[in-house]
Amino acid sequence: MNRMIDSKSVYPYSIDEAKRCGEIKDYSKSHQLNTACTKAIEKAIKANFDGFHLNCETAKSVIDEYGYDRPMWVLANTLQYLKGDGRFSKANSKWAETIYIPHTKIGNYDSSYGFIVNSHPAVLDGFVSQTLKEYKSLGLYSSDYCIVDSNSQDYTGKILVLRPYILKDEYKNSNNQLILAQHGFGCSPTAIGRKVFGVYLLDGEKCQFNRLNFIGILKDEHITEWAKEKIANLNIPEESIENSLNMS
Repeated sequence: MNRMIDSKSVYPYSIDEAKRCGEIKDYSKSHQLNTACTKAIEKAIKANFDGFHLNCETAKSVIDEYGYDRPMWVLANTLQYLKGDGRFSKANSKWAETIYIPHTKIGNYDSSYGFIVNSHPAVLDGFVSQTLKEYKSLGLYSSDYCIVDSNSQDYTGKILVLRPYILKDEYKNSNNQLILAQHGFGCSPTAIGRKVFGVYLLDGEKCQFNRLNFIGILKDEHITEWAKEKIANLNIPEESIENSLNMS
């Protein structure tokens, strides 16, 4: 089962990181799609705004074409660029600030300039709200479910939460976000290596991710009974499980 991102997914790293990892084609392709998605958002808003109201299905039409992640990436970039514009709601502006958009400057040109939506901010704000409502309906884990500053902790034996963009849209649910970390240099916050090896908690399938692919460690109060049962059924030595689970 391949739950992970494919060539159509957002490339979330900088062009420098892409060059270092030999992924410049992925970066370029993603950048082109960002631009196309930006134009699609502008077109959808123009076609669905009657001068007073934005059709409630406007955002969904773009999500159906580009998936969840790319429209959100473009919108977060746009709101960051227009930071301080009072026509955006505080909630939407706050959300945009939680998304890290890497910038690459060539002279005075910033790579993110190519995907800034130029629709009227007040109408665009409605589109952002629609998009976030669609995304929220997926019921995904966010940083609110993770231990504060868990990125500075050792991940060995912990239940980790994958960043949603790592998963294809058809696998975007909270169950598929949970990974039991087992070993790898990436488990350490100070190691040079970044690979974390573990298993999907849902079905025990082996997997490996970059440490940066995780939001953090799932808080104990959000570890459900099914998750505890899965850990027990995986037959993992109890001493390797560092989450404070009640396994008795």
